Amino acid sequence: MLMRTDPFREMDRIVQQLAGTSGTWSKPSVMPMDAYRDGDAYVIAFDLPGVNTEAIDIDVERNMLTVKAERRPAAKNDTVQMELSERPLGVFSRQVMLADTLDTEHIEADYDAGVLTLRIPIAERAKPRKISIRADAGPKQISA
Repeated sequence: MLMRTDPFREMDRIVQQLAGTSGTWSKPSVMPMDAYRDGDAYVIAFDLPGVNTEAIDIDVERNMLTVKAERRPAAKNDTVQMELSERPLGVFSRQVMLADTLDTEHIEADYDAGVLTLRIPIAERAKPRKISIRADAGPKQISA
Protein backbone atom coordinates (compact mmCIF):
# COMPACT_ATOMS: atom_id res chain seq x y z
CA MET A 1 0.00 0.00 0.00
CA LEU A 2 2.98 2.32 0.55
CA MET A 3 5.63 3.03 -2.01
CA ARG A 4 9.26 3.15 -0.91
CA THR A 5 10.98 6.49 -0.75
CA ASP A 6 14.13 7.50 -2.59
CA PRO A 7 17.09 5.30 -1.47
CA PHE A 8 19.46 8.24 -1.88
CA ARG A 9 17.66 10.06 0.96
CA GLU A 10 18.58 7.16 3.24
CA MET A 11 22.22 7.58 2.19
CA ASP A 12 21.98 11.32 2.97
CA ARG A 13 20.56 10.50 6.41
CA ILE A 14 23.47 8.17 7.18
CA VAL A 15 26.04 10.74 6.00
CA GLN A 16 24.37 13.49 8.07
CA GLN A 17 24.35 11.23 11.11
CA LEU A 18 28.04 10.38 10.73
CA ALA A 19 29.02 13.99 10.00
CA GLY A 20 26.98 15.30 12.92
CA THR A 21 25.17 17.89 10.80
CA SER A 22 21.60 18.92 11.49
CA GLY A 23 18.82 19.45 9.01
CA THR A 24 17.71 22.80 7.63
CA TRP A 25 14.45 23.85 5.96
CA SER A 26 16.15 23.60 2.54
CA LYS A 27 17.81 20.24 3.31
CA PRO A 28 16.01 18.50 6.20
CA SER A 29 17.22 15.34 7.92
CA VAL A 30 15.20 12.16 7.47
CA MET A 31 13.21 10.90 10.46
CA PRO A 32 12.99 7.15 11.14
CA MET A 33 9.61 5.51 10.59
CA ASP A 34 7.74 2.21 10.70
CA ALA A 35 4.76 1.36 8.49
CA TYR A 36 2.40 -1.58 8.87
CA ARG A 37 -1.18 -2.67 8.29
CA ASP A 38 -3.47 -3.03 11.29
CA GLY A 39 -6.88 -4.38 10.25
CA ASP A 40 -8.58 -1.87 7.96
CA ALA A 41 -5.93 0.83 8.33
CA TYR A 42 -2.31 1.51 7.54
CA VAL A 43 -0.27 2.85 10.42
CA ILE A 44 2.85 4.96 10.03
CA ALA A 45 4.89 5.79 13.14
CA PHE A 46 7.57 8.51 13.05
CA ASP A 47 10.22 8.93 15.77
CA LEU A 48 10.24 12.58 16.87
CA PRO A 49 11.50 12.64 20.47
CA GLY A 50 11.76 16.07 22.00
CA VAL A 51 9.63 17.78 19.36
CA ASN A 52 6.65 19.89 20.42
CA THR A 53 3.37 19.22 18.61
CA GLU A 54 3.33 22.87 17.48
CA ALA A 55 6.55 22.19 15.54
CA ILE A 56 5.07 19.28 13.53
CA ASP A 57 3.47 19.86 10.13
CA ILE A 58 1.52 17.10 8.32
CA ASP A 59 0.39 17.67 4.75
CA VAL A 60 -1.26 15.49 2.11
CA GLU A 61 -1.38 16.57 -1.52
CA ARG A 62 -2.92 14.01 -3.83
CA ASN A 63 -1.17 10.82 -2.65
CA MET A 64 1.99 12.41 -1.27
CA LEU A 65 2.16 12.52 2.53
CA THR A 66 4.72 14.98 3.92
CA VAL A 67 5.68 15.20 7.59
CA LYS A 68 8.02 17.99 8.72
CA ALA A 69 9.17 18.72 12.25
CA GLU A 70 11.71 20.94 13.92
CA ARG A 71 13.58 20.20 17.13
CA ARG A 72 14.84 23.43 18.61
CA PRO A 73 17.54 23.78 21.26
CA ALA A 74 16.37 23.99 24.84
CA ALA A 75 16.02 27.53 26.12
CA LYS A 76 19.28 28.65 27.64
CA ASN A 77 20.07 31.48 30.00
CA ASP A 78 23.36 33.02 31.06
CA THR A 79 23.92 30.52 33.88
CA VAL A 80 23.70 27.43 31.65
CA GLN A 81 26.95 26.02 30.32
CA MET A 82 26.47 23.16 27.83
CA GLU A 83 28.80 20.25 28.63
CA LEU A 84 27.60 17.77 26.01
CA SER A 85 25.15 18.06 23.13
CA GLU A 86 24.51 14.85 21.16
CA ARG A 87 20.80 15.04 20.40
CA PRO A 88 20.25 16.16 16.81
CA LEU A 89 18.58 19.53 16.35
CA GLY A 90 17.11 21.12 13.26
CA VAL A 91 14.50 20.18 10.70
CA PHE A 92 13.36 16.63 9.98
CA SER A 93 11.20 15.60 7.06
CA ARG A 94 9.78 12.50 5.42
CA GLN A 95 7.69 12.07 2.29
CA VAL A 96 5.71 8.91 1.65
CA MET A 97 3.80 8.10 -1.54
CA LEU A 98 0.46 6.62 -0.52
CA ALA A 99 -1.40 4.11 -2.66
CA ASP A 100 -4.74 5.03 -4.26
CA THR A 101 -6.40 2.43 -2.06
CA LEU A 102 -5.92 4.55 1.09
CA ASP A 103 -8.48 7.12 2.25
CA THR A 104 -6.39 10.28 2.66
CA GLU A 105 -9.51 12.29 3.66
CA HIS A 106 -9.72 10.53 7.04
CA ILE A 107 -6.14 10.38 8.38
CA GLU A 108 -5.87 10.43 12.18
CA ALA A 109 -2.73 11.72 13.92
CA ASP A 110 -1.65 11.07 17.52
CA TYR A 111 1.54 12.10 19.29
CA ASP A 112 2.64 10.24 22.41
CA ALA A 113 6.04 9.66 24.04
CA GLY A 114 7.91 11.21 21.10
CA VAL A 115 6.18 9.07 18.46
CA LEU A 116 3.87 10.57 15.83
CA THR A 117 1.39 7.89 14.74
CA LEU A 118 -0.76 8.31 11.63
CA ARG A 119 -3.67 5.94 10.96
CA ILE A 120 -4.80 5.93 7.34
CA PRO A 121 -7.98 3.93 6.66
CA ILE A 122 -8.22 1.69 3.64
CA ALA A 123 -10.76 3.10 1.17
CA GLU A 124 -14.08 1.25 0.96
CA ARG A 125 -13.56 0.65 -2.76
CA ALA A 126 -10.31 -1.22 -2.00
CA LYS A 127 -11.73 -3.57 0.64
CA PRO A 128 -12.56 -7.12 -0.40
CA ARG A 129 -16.23 -7.63 -1.10
CA LYS A 130 -18.44 -10.53 -2.08
CA ILE A 131 -19.87 -10.53 -5.58
CA SER A 132 -23.28 -12.13 -5.92
CA ILE A 133 -24.14 -14.30 -8.91
CA ARG A 134 -27.50 -13.89 -10.59
CA ALA A 135 -29.35 -17.11 -11.22
CA ASP A 136 -30.54 -17.85 -14.75
CA ALA A 137 -34.23 -17.39 -15.45
CA GLY A 138 -34.29 -20.90 -16.82
CA PRO A 139 -33.15 -22.66 -19.99
CA LYS A 140 -33.26 -20.54 -23.09
CA GLN A 141 -35.53 -21.68 -25.90
CA ILE A 142 -34.10 -21.71 -29.38
CA SER A 143 -36.71 -21.28 -32.10
CA ALA A 144 -36.21 -22.75 -35.53
